[in-house]
Amino acid sequence: MVLLGFLSVTVLSVIFLRDLFAIVMLFGIYSFLAAALFVTLDAVDVAFTEAAVGAGIATFLMLATLALTSRREKALPDRPLVPLVVIVIVAAALVYGTSDMPHFSDPGAPAHHHVAPHYIESTTTEIGVPNIVTAVLASYRGYDTLGELTVIFTAGIGVLALLWYRKRREKT
Repeated sequence: MVLLGFLSVTVLSVIFLRDLFAIVMLFGIYSFLAAALFVTLDAVDVAFTEAAVGAGIATFLMLATLALTSRREKALPDRPLVPLVVIVIVAAALVYGTSDMPHFSDPGAPAHHHVAPHYIESTTTEIGVPNIVTAVLASYRGYDTLGELTVIFTAGIGVLALLWYRKRREKT
């Protein structure tokens, strides 16, 4: 609950700030807090990805973009509550959408009766890897993991192409 409170304070701070450098730093803090939350939920692989991509690479790319633009946000019409209203509506929809899910670590959850026993019993014989988490990520969910890596690689190539194009345009 403490981490969720810090995440909420960070989001509210981002909404009302106009200094883009401070906003980028708060996004980095938000990603770090999200990674800490994932660690407390025993999703260390997701936490590692969030820390590396969210707090690391994304913060670096936003700072690089900020170096090419101005530090202050341009004045907008007086509608600072519109983003807050959108966030509250989306949060309410997410809470409503997850209200019928089983509680965290509920032994009666469907995943514990159908998927988990198959992975625990069959991983060593089907995959030949003694670590169940590695086997699930590399084999059972291999296409999913490959898809995620493809998206990250494509995004990185796109950012590098944009930076290269800008640098080449400035030289001419």
